[in-house]
Amino acid sequence: MFNKRTKIKDLLVQEPTGQEVTVMGWVRSFRNNQFMAVNDGSTNNNVQVVLELGKLDDETLKRITSSASVKVTGKAIASLGKGQKMDLVADTLEILGDSDPMKYPLQLKNKPTLEYLREIAHLRFRTNTFGAVFRVRHALAFAIHKFFNDKGFVYLHTPIITASDAEGAGEMFRVSTLPLDNPPKNDDGSINFREDFFGKTTNLTVSGQLEGELGATAFGEIYTFGPTFRAENSNTARHLAEFWMIEPEVAFNDLEDNANLAEEFIKYLIRYAMENNRDDLDFLAQRLAEEEKQLPQDKRSEMGLIEKLEFVMNNDFERVTYTEAIDILLQSPAYKKKKFAYEVKWGIDMQSEHERYLVEKHFKKPVIVTNYPAAIKAFYMRSNDDANPELGRGPTVAAMDILAPGIGEIVGGSQREERYDRLLERMSEMHIPAEELWWYLDTRRFGTVPHAGFGLGFERMVLFVTGMTNIRDVIAFPRTPGSAEF
Repeated sequence: MFNKRTKIKDLLVQEPTGQEVTVMGWVRSFRNNQFMAVNDGSTNNNVQVVLELGKLDDETLKRITSSASVKVTGKAIASLGKGQKMDLVADTLEILGDSDPMKYPLQLKNKPTLEYLREIAHLRFRTNTFGAVFRVRHALAFAIHKFFNDKGFVYLHTPIITASDAEGAGEMFRVSTLPLDNPPKNDDGSINFREDFFGKTTNLTVSGQLEGELGATAFGEIYTFGPTFRAENSNTARHLAEFWMIEPEVAFNDLEDNANLAEEFIKYLIRYAMENNRDDLDFLAQRLAEEEKQLPQDKRSEMGLIEKLEFVMNNDFERVTYTEAIDILLQSPAYKKKKFAYEVKWGIDMQSEHERYLVEKHFKKPVIVTNYPAAIKAFYMRSNDDANPELGRGPTVAAMDILAPGIGEIVGGSQREERYDRLLERMSEMHIPAEELWWYLDTRRFGTVPHAGFGLGFERMVLFVTGMTNIRDVIAFPRTPGSAEF
């Protein structure tokens, strides 16, 4: 069998006793025509292959270049060199694929920038940084399914093509098979979508939540984990046009239950990565520490990556209401010294600078903010009867956001409005046509129950755990305004 190989990660934990093994991977470096570092992606650590001088002809030696792929069979022996415990002394070497060193764009010795690596995203997995990031991403994805499966949740696949706008934001990618140059028109000149594939206007989903609620009102507990899309023209380090969301929905849960589940979930994911990807996280922590040395002292993180993850994992999240959060901001030295770029007053949709101040400067831990103004939240959130006109404060809804250090909002959720009449009233206020969401309203007509859920942006979670600073570096092929390469 050709592929009878040992993964380098598994090999390096063995004791070298002269056992014969076969490894396959890509050449990271080759020096003195004798020492070859080989990596197969299972770990950032390479195995050193030792070639006996004179064993290979000159033509073969010339083909051992950076990123050439090789198959090596040999004996694992204790290493005489520093920094590794074993060498693989080659008996046979087969070059599986050549790599022209004059054309290969990824020269590791030059320490390419993250910006440059985004331009060659098809090759950046071969660097230590992105090898570590994407192994951690995989671990977190697996941990998501394990967490919910162990709790008895049902994994629900919600549609990617939908006719509804769950957020009411209108920033959606349209799906159509109509000819762009000559679409059918109505008498008033508007496009006639009745002739389109689905017979109506459809879009790429912005959330699986509404369909998730349908599942929760039958199974009790469901979660979705899939791609979502926002046609938001935001060219920032925190936004993507295509990203992945985890959205649990739980019947018989209120806002407090929802916050408890979200906090437990985040801590579980961090713990899983810490227990299963510690080598990768240690590497990323060192990388982050070196990167921050280039920053002014006041811009550096107060904690290292590992310290931050342990702190979040081992401490209760702070819980405050939106009103309390606004009061804290108004009393803050940053506000009094006019350091906030955006205004602070009751009713605003807090900006990232406000969220990060609460987390990083005031509480110095993750914060769960609850009971936001109804005017800035979606139609499906449960109304609270707490308006205070004398203080200029309108009604609030049973919403919650979880704010994390370095990122700001990482989770958004709410208790859903289960009361049919109140939901209809809210939809009318926000000009959301009830006839288009008749199926959603049916869950309030036939056995409605209190229920709640939240959405966790997966890339923001990966960003937080890995310590990377740009969200484009934690998804394989980022989709952003003006960019859809690969």
